[in-house]
Amino acid sequence: MRAFVRVVETGSFSRSADQLALPRSTVSKLVTDLEQHLGIKLMQRTTRAVAATADGLEYYRHALRLVGEVDDIDNAARGKTLKPVGHLRIDAPASFANCLLIPALPDFHRACPDVTVALGIGDRPVNIVGEGVDCVIRAGRIDDMSMIGRKLADLAYVTCAAPAYLARMGTPSTPHELEAGHVQAAYFFAAGGKPEPLVFERGGERVEMQRSVFSTNDGNGLKEMLVAGLGVGQHFRRIVQPYLDAGQLVPLLEDWSRPAFPLHVIYPPNRHQSARLKVFIDWVMQTFGDAPGAP
Repeated sequence: MRAFVRVVETGSFSRSADQLALPRSTVSKLVTDLEQHLGIKLMQRTTRAVAATADGLEYYRHALRLVGEVDDIDNAARGKTLKPVGHLRIDAPASFANCLLIPALPDFHRACPDVTVALGIGDRPVNIVGEGVDCVIRAGRIDDMSMIGRKLADLAYVTCAAPAYLARMGTPSTPHELEAGHVQAAYFFAAGGKPEPLVFERGGERVEMQRSVFSTNDGNGLKEMLVAGLGVGQHFRRIVQPYLDAGQLVPLLEDWSRPAFPLHVIYPPNRHQSARLKVFIDWVMQTFGDAPGAP
């Protein structure tokens, strides 16, 4: 039943086998045995794809609930006697992973030494179920309403540039001055390719400018562009705070602000939280969640 559920979710015997750590032939036989036991056809197989039949989808809905209940029972029993153990596949944006998550991971490892972590790093959208990811950390709104999202924090922006750039180009005193005489660096989402505008708000006034000379689809890349003196940009303060403290970046137009961006931990509702996933999410919430005095 568990093998069948995973095949429906991934649409592939091969991907299901990888996620279940079983041979592909074993997964295929398990689903075939289940079909023979039930006396109905659950999967429609072709040379190119596999998909659930109408009967298979109906059975999947019931099987999903039962597998989840069994997982809950197992996890409750294990939680009383065992420490979290096993493997986690996590995915996080580059700047968050490199600047915040990785430096903090030794603390998680000390608390859960029997949990192994595979960390995917990148800003591209991830197929959580299809790629066998336990949870992702993402900034922005949750577009996939089939996922569960727990809000970590609201990420505040800071407008900044390198001292060398300001020495060369001068320091803008207003957004309009920045737009008229300065080079802008920005982030763009790979899916659309259009750079995000720089946004400034104060009182009831809002200014947007979208004339970036340099842009990148990687948060670390944007940070490095700013440190290299390529222009003025906006980045999450938590990410660039060490560079502000070291004088490698200088905050600008601090009487203006940009609306904060929400940061979420996202996971599938049918991926009933194992003990290892639960402790990881709790640790992430405690380590990076909003708190009084947090940057």
